[in-house]
Amino acid sequence: MNDPIGDMLTRIRNSQMRGKSVVSTPASKLRAWVLDVLADEGYIRGYEKGTDVNGHPTLEISLKYFEGTPVIREIKRVSTPGRRVYMSVKDIPSVRQGLGVSIVSTSRGVMSDAAARSANVGGEVLCTVF
Repeated sequence: MNDPIGDMLTRIRNSQMRGKSVVSTPASKLRAWVLDVLADEGYIRGYEKGTDVNGHPTLEISLKYFEGTPVIREIKRVSTPGRRVYMSVKDIPSVRQGLGVSIVSTSRGVMSDAAARSANVGGEVLCTVF
């Protein structure tokens, strides 16, 4: 797999289109950090660590719905393995005039765009969520 974050985002997007309440993805530290930001911002209920049939570690993501519609309306990958997107703190984009969130990988960890601005650090923009 070339793009694990893109794979996780696609699994979330596909599961929400099908109305699933839980989606499973292979576990990694970066995926868990991105899911921590999504949970802190209120886009998912949370996640739990588990194992699949073969004993490989997985993350079970509990998706969130409001009145039958998914809370995540749009989730896009910005920085890909073929084209990395780095931005300084003043260039980090605000998603939909601040209604959405950019998830940024900084030297101080993975955080939302608002947290990166308050910490005055830039980094790699992983994805945007609305």
